[in-house]
Amino acid sequence: MSRGILRTYDLCPDGQRIVVQWDKMFVGTSIFVPCINTTRAIAEAREITARKGWDIETQVGIIGDRWGVCVWRIL
Repeated sequence: MSRGILRTYDLCPDGQRIVVQWDKMFVGTSIFVPCINTTRAIAEAREITARKGWDIETQVGIIGDRWGVCVWRIL
């Protein structure tokens, strides 16, 4: 499986590149990252948002029929 070219702020918990438009994310908004490796997705999201100086909350669950992680920007 090809990860493609990963950029500094891309996620790749399952080996597939996920591009998040972090600059459009403001306090109170959330994203859903569909993935199997939720532990890695959370770690990658925390690493990226820490570099931005943001605080986040995460929750693993199902939205629609997809397993993954919700990430909320709280600060």
